[in-house]
Amino acid sequence: MAQQLATVVVAAAPSSSNSPRLPLLMPRVVFTPSGLDIEVDPGTSVLAAARRLGVDLDSVCGGRGICGRCQVVPSTGSFAKWGINSTTDALSARGATEVAYKGRRPLSDGRRLGCAAFIDGDAVIDVPADSQVHRQVVRKSVDLADLVIDPLVSLAYVVVPAPVLGDEPSTAEAIIKALKDQHGRNASSVSMRALPLIQPALENDERAATVALRTDDVGDQVVAVWPGFVDSIYGVAVDIGSTTIAGHLCDLATGEVMASSGRMNPQIRFGEDLMSRVSYVMMNPGGERELTASVRTALNELVGELLTEAEVDRDRVLDMVLVGNPIMHHLVLGIDPTPLGMAPFTLATSDAVHCRATDLGVDLPNASTYLLPCIAGHVGADTAAAMLAEGPHRSPHWQLLVDVGTNAEIVLGCVTDQYAASSPTGPAFEGAQISCGQRATAGAIERVRINPVTLEPRIKVIGSDLWSDDPGFAASTAGLTISGVCGSGIIEVMAEMFLAGIIVTDGTIDGGSADRSPRVVGDGRTFSYVLYEHGDIRLLITQADVRAIQLAKAALRAGIDLLVEHAGVAELTDIRLAGAFGSHIDPLYAMVLGLVPDCALDGVRSVGNAAGAGAVRALLSRQLRREVEGATRHVVKIETAIEPRFQQLFVDAMAFPHATADTHYLAQLVTLPIRIESVESGRTGRRRKRDGMQRQ
Repeated sequence: MAQQLATVVVAAAPSSSNSPRLPLLMPRVVFTPSGLDIEVDPGTSVLAAARRLGVDLDSVCGGRGICGRCQVVPSTGSFAKWGINSTTDALSARGATEVAYKGRRPLSDGRRLGCAAFIDGDAVIDVPADSQVHRQVVRKSVDLADLVIDPLVSLAYVVVPAPVLGDEPSTAEAIIKALKDQHGRNASSVSMRALPLIQPALENDERAATVALRTDDVGDQVVAVWPGFVDSIYGVAVDIGSTTIAGHLCDLATGEVMASSGRMNPQIRFGEDLMSRVSYVMMNPGGERELTASVRTALNELVGELLTEAEVDRDRVLDMVLVGNPIMHHLVLGIDPTPLGMAPFTLATSDAVHCRATDLGVDLPNASTYLLPCIAGHVGADTAAAMLAEGPHRSPHWQLLVDVGTNAEIVLGCVTDQYAASSPTGPAFEGAQISCGQRATAGAIERVRINPVTLEPRIKVIGSDLWSDDPGFAASTAGLTISGVCGSGIIEVMAEMFLAGIIVTDGTIDGGSADRSPRVVGDGRTFSYVLYEHGDIRLLITQADVRAIQLAKAALRAGIDLLVEHAGVAELTDIRLAGAFGSHIDPLYAMVLGLVPDCALDGVRSVGNAAGAGAVRALLSRQLRREVEGATRHVVKIETAIEPRFQQLFVDAMAFPHATADTHYLAQLVTLPIRIESVESGRTGRRRKRDGMQRQ
C-alpha cells in the first residue's frame, strides 16, 4: 500500500439513525499506520471513508455491524504532523448498532466499529493489525515470522433482493450484482461447485447469504455460498513426507493455526525409503495404485483429525496446499513414479499443480488444492516450500539449507544464484538400520554424554527431564520402557564415542578401548559399545550401526560439498537444518560428525519443519505462490549421480569429522582426538597415525 499522503474528497454515506446532526464543515481524517488522509462529508462512516481511500480495513458483512472485523481505534490529542486536533467528539457517539453488537471480537480498549462510527470532525483513526486484510502474523506452532497475509479466498455477506416477475435475473446474476453494489467486488462468475448452493442459500426471510470469493489473476469467482452470516473460512497445509505426514489447519483470514497433527506415512509398509517404494511399483503391476490409495487415505484421515480438533465443518475449508518430495508428489497425484527411479529421473511435471481436493480423495467439497512446483527429479515441492520459508533466494549472503530426512534435499543460494541437489541418506538418521534405533517416542534415548576418561555414559530419554545420573531418574522413568535410541540420540552417541576415542577417524570401534572400560565388548570380529543396560534390556552401538551412520552422513556431506564447489563458496556462515529430524540435531554434534561444513557454531541452527512452514505460507499468500513459482525456475540442479567429483567427496566425508576438510572452528569448541586410522586385526585394536593429519 502506498505510504505517501493522499487527499481524497468523499461523498457522504446515506444517513443513519446512528449519526447525530451533521456539522457544515468537511472534516479531515488521517488513517494510521498508513498515513493516508481524506476529506469527507460530515456523517460519512469510517468504513466508507477507508474504502474510498484504499485503506486496508477488513469487512465481511458490508457495513451491517455483524462481523466486527472493521474495528478501529480513534486517537485523541494534537497531531502536529498532520495539523489535526482530534477530540473525543470527532466520531459520533455509540449508536444502536454498536450497543447491540455481539460478534466474536468484542469492542474493547476504546474500539469502534468502522461501519457504525460516523465522522463529525477532524480525526486521527488507527487501524489495528487484526483489522487489516493484509495483516502480518507470527505464530508459535509454525514459524510464520514476517508473513503478511495475502488471501486468495475472502468472504462477503450480501442481501439479495427478491426477484420480481417480468424482471427476474438469474440467482447467479443477482448475487454478482449484490457483490458489486454492496462490496464493490467484481465477480466474473459462479463456480460449478457453488451453483447448486446459491438458491438454497437464499431461502431465508432476509434472503441473506455469505459468499466466498476466490481471487486469481483473472479476477473474482464465487466458489462457495452459505445461508446467513458466516465469519470464518479455513485452509489446510500438509507436508507429505516419506516417513511422516504433517498438517496444519489455518484460519484464512487471520493466519491463526487452529490445529496441527501428524501421522506415519502408511507407505512405509511398502519400503522404508523412496527407492524401495519405486521398486515395489516396478515389481508389482498396479503397485502405484496401492501406494496412491494408501497416501490419499492417510491424507483424508489427517484432515479429519484436524477438523475434529478445531471443531470445523468440512464445507468451511476452502483451500488446501500440499508439498512433498517428487515421489510423494507424483503418488498423491496418481502418477506412476517409476521414471523417477531411473536415469534421467524425469518428472511428469515440474510446474505447480491446481486441482480440487475431491480429485485426490479428500472429503473437502469446497476446497481447491495447490501443489507447489518441483525443482528436479529428486528435489521436490517440499524443498520449494522450505526455500519459501527460509529464503535462500532472498538472502544477501550464501545460505545452506539442508532438509535432513530419508532423502536429504540441499539448497545453497543467495539473492543472485541458487543450487540444489539431493543425497540418498536412507533412514539411518531416523533410527532405521540401527540395531537399537527407534522412533522418537516416550522412552527413547534422545541425549547422550560419555565421560572421556571412564567411558561411562549419561542419557536423557523422551518423557523425563532428568539425566540418568540425576537423583530421581529411576523414579521419573519408572513408567517408561527405555528400549531404543531415536535420531538425535544416535547422532549424539556417535559423536560422543568419537570424542571419547571409542571410535577412531575412519569409523572403527577401537578394540583397545576394552582395556579402558567394560562398556566396550567384543562382538564377533568387531566391537560394540554398551550404551544402556537394565534388566533384560541391553542397548548396543555396533560396528554396523557406525557404518550405517557413516554412509548416511557421507552422502549428505558429499552433496553439500558438491554444491559448495559449484558455487565457488570459500566459507559458509549460515547453515540451516530443516526437517522433523533436522530440528532436533544439536548443531555442535552435527559438526563433530561432519554432517555439515566447519563454521562458527552460531552460524548453524535448526529451523524445524521448514517445508511445513512454507506450505502454510503458500496457503495464506497469493504473492508467495507467485514468488515460489518464479524462484524454482532459476535454481541450478546438480545431479549427484552423474557428477564425477561426487564419489571422491563421498569417500572423504566417510571420516569423522572429515578426511581433508578444515575443522578450525570445531577445534575451538571441543577437544578433537588425534586423527588416526585403525588397522583391524582381530581383537587387538592396533592403530596407526595418518601422516600429517594430527589435530587436537
